[in-house]
Amino acid sequence: MSRSRTFVQGLIGVVAVGALAALSGCAPTPQSTPTPEPTAAPESPAPDPYAGPIAFVGDELDWFLLSAEEISGLLPDVGDVSPAVPSLIQVSDGGGYEPDPSICNAVYAEASLGSIGARSVTWTTTVSEGRDGWLHVMQFADEAAATARMDQYAQAAEQCGEFTFGGAPSSFASSTAEGDGGVRAIAGSLVLTYPGGDGHSLYKTYSSVGNVVVEMWQPFTGEPAFDTEAAAAQLRDRASEARAKLIDELTENPPVPVDVPAADAAAPWSEWEITTEGVGPVRLGVELDEAIAAVPGARVAEPEWPGAPTRLISADGAASLVLWTQDESTVVAGVSVGIANVAGDLTHDGASLPSAGGVRIGDPVSAAAAAFPEGTALRIISSGEYFYEWSSREGVVMRFRLDRDSTADPAAVITGITVDDATLAKPLIFG
Repeated sequence: MSRSRTFVQGLIGVVAVGALAALSGCAPTPQSTPTPEPTAAPESPAPDPYAGPIAFVGDELDWFLLSAEEISGLLPDVGDVSPAVPSLIQVSDGGGYEPDPSICNAVYAEASLGSIGARSVTWTTTVSEGRDGWLHVMQFADEAAATARMDQYAQAAEQCGEFTFGGAPSSFASSTAEGDGGVRAIAGSLVLTYPGGDGHSLYKTYSSVGNVVVEMWQPFTGEPAFDTEAAAAQLRDRASEARAKLIDELTENPPVPVDVPAADAAAPWSEWEITTEGVGPVRLGVELDEAIAAVPGARVAEPEWPGAPTRLISADGAASLVLWTQDESTVVAGVSVGIANVAGDLTHDGASLPSAGGVRIGDPVSAAAAAFPEGTALRIISSGEYFYEWSSREGVVMRFRLDRDSTADPAAVITGITVDDATLAKPLIFG
């Protein structure tokens, strides 16, 4: 091969390589595929705020409590403040001098009468040994019951700045404060003078929202040294906080209705359940005749006087129920098994009687507290009675009668069980 041909072939090869390189440089650079961004899941819409009844139960009552520092800041002469306890002491004896106007009864009557749950705080005072201060957070059957009670305190605050007590001059100098959602608070200095010349003086406060009324009082001597405006404002704010907290809680966890299955009237009474609806086939809120007809074969022990409870006795005599109606009503408001503290009480073996959540007559109070937690230990001084009571948000009370004070002896034994629809109770009128 000649040198010239070899040169030409080499030149062609160089040109070809150069052309390929040039074409390669002109080719577009491949684009990298972008990594897709994760798609956010659609947000669930926020639930609508709870708009049902403002009804506090159990440990929700704690939201109204004042701390020891807050109590000492509101009231003078405060000593040692005890921790809050789920218990209530009622005297429930009534009587005493009559005020004029009569609505002034409200500011010294026992506020806890008609309540169905409570939390209590007590403290010593430097005024006089043995004269303690108290705070009670009290659950009532429903908003209507608490509102009716607070209405009477508001009327007393308006009308009892000066009044007579058994003919003797007395006074209740007070301040009021209101908030949203029906929140109200009253704080005042009550000076009662007895016809004989002596008497007593109390700092008193009332606050309320929903189904709760809070009462606080402390004895004092001499001239009052109580900032009623500041106290009313603080109690109003605490009630408003509790209301907001309940709405948040029930928005997050809405109340769920409890479905109670129908009971078999033909079953042994020992198999019947005591529920918030009644006892076995006997339902709360029905006419007495209907309740009796729901238990075919039972013997009826007629009431001993008009308005007295009616007793149903099983065909074999092994069990009985006591049916309660309110005054001037034939609607069944409560049903009791076991001891009911009425004339003609019958004693039965607990195994033959209906049970409540597995709790029977003869069980220790701890069984009731485990099955129905966050209840209240109740002592009634005038009648010497002791109970453990648990209440539903709908105002139905499960009340366990005890043979002794469970706050002093946790081995107290259940002797009776009553289920009571407190919304059917007649309100107490102080005026």
